[in-house]
Amino acid sequence: MKLYQRFTVFAVCAVAALASACAANAPSGGGDGKQFVVGYSQSNNAEPYRAQLNLQLQYYVKQHPDMKLLPITDAHQDSATQVSQVQAFIQQKVDALIVSPNEPAPLAAAVQQACAAKIPVIILDRSVNTDCYSAFIGGDNYAIGKLAGQAAVQALPNGGNVVELRGILSDQPQVDRDKGFRDAVEGHNISIIEQQEAKWLKANATATMQQWLAKGDKIDLVYAHNDDMALGAQLAIQGAGKAGQIQIIGIDGLAIPTGGIRAVQNGQLLTTFVYPTCAEQAVDTLEKLLHQQPVDKKQVLPTTQVTKENAAQLYQEYDMSGKVGG
Repeated sequence: MKLYQRFTVFAVCAVAALASACAANAPSGGGDGKQFVVGYSQSNNAEPYRAQLNLQLQYYVKQHPDMKLLPITDAHQDSATQVSQVQAFIQQKVDALIVSPNEPAPLAAAVQQACAAKIPVIILDRSVNTDCYSAFIGGDNYAIGKLAGQAAVQALPNGGNVVELRGILSDQPQVDRDKGFRDAVEGHNISIIEQQEAKWLKANATATMQQWLAKGDKIDLVYAHNDDMALGAQLAIQGAGKAGQIQIIGIDGLAIPTGGIRAVQNGQLLTTFVYPTCAEQAVDTLEKLLHQQPVDKKQVLPTTQVTKENAAQLYQEYDMSGKVGG
């Protein structure tokens, strides 16, 4: 089965004055003891996936003495805050910038400003509404959503009722994970009877799931766009005395004690899918950009389905606790 699909190329820079900057701009400095300063604008540290990404990025940057990572900024899911944080990095004249956009549209102008300032920009995990950046690194969310849908079809061979916990509705990963899932379950007598934006957060998912359970409708399976929401739903299901009666599918597959891989191992989740943090690839790409070497503008990373059979092996493969302490 093919797990990859190419991401659509985003719209070209709308501002003509920035057109010349829409390339992989290398910093002007460098060489002989120069330490390149890197800024990273994170969308929301409260999500376990992003907290782990931060730890891993810090670890990999430390392997390069010529790089200095400034304190990672946290937008707390507020796009206006993130725009200000990106602009602050630009004013500091960092040598390179990494951005995990909270939303694609609001961050476009700030990324274009970085391009105009000839600062290489890596877009990590989530898209932005401009192609004025040096590299995009992320997973194929449509393919992952489709695999999740196929897992649901397998779990419900006679059909059934599904509820869907969605991320931030304006995020492209949410859009793709939803579409992939729906395309996969179409024609299999599976009905999505409830759907709600839970903003990627466990507490939101727990509250939403409690409301759905209180309605009394038959629910056979929960599809959550990340493991944090999946485990939030699991708390509500357990609290309602329905543990084991409703299957749960998540996405992220973090190799941490509270992550999706362990949750599959202990039966809290039916399955999840590894969504790479992209940290190692981001630092490898940074190293090339900072030394004026060519990089692939689109880097789409693969996924792996986590099952009870392979969970232990995958946990061992992705576990970085001995390196990052998480």
